[in-house]
Amino acid sequence: MSLRGIRGATTVSANESEAILNATRELLGEMTEKNGVRPADIASVFATMSPDLNATFPARGIRTIPEWKEVPLMCATEVDVPGALQKCIRLLILANSDEDASGIQHVYLREARQLRPDLVE
Repeated sequence: MSLRGIRGATTVSANESEAILNATRELLGEMTEKNGVRPADIASVFATMSPDLNATFPARGIRTIPEWKEVPLMCATEVDVPGALQKCIRLLILANSDEDASGIQHVYLREARQLRPDLVE
């Protein structure tokens, strides 16, 4: 078993707390389901948001899921690069997995699909 990084991103339509929390939970669910990982497999989750989002912490959405209370979470703001995708939430899950790096399925939802078209199904 090796520690693997699982990347994911999504967008929201507005800088609103519920939109951020719901989008974060949806993204996390897709990422863990596609990669067959559960909270016990996860070392940590790093969440970032584009600078135009500040209504809440994405980690709050994850903390509402009971089995995720013990997983270390960290939030930050993305670098404010001109022309970067707006209203974007990104997650990096560090998880123990039997998969090779090439077997990891990264998840990009909504407008974030344009970030990595090479990884979108």
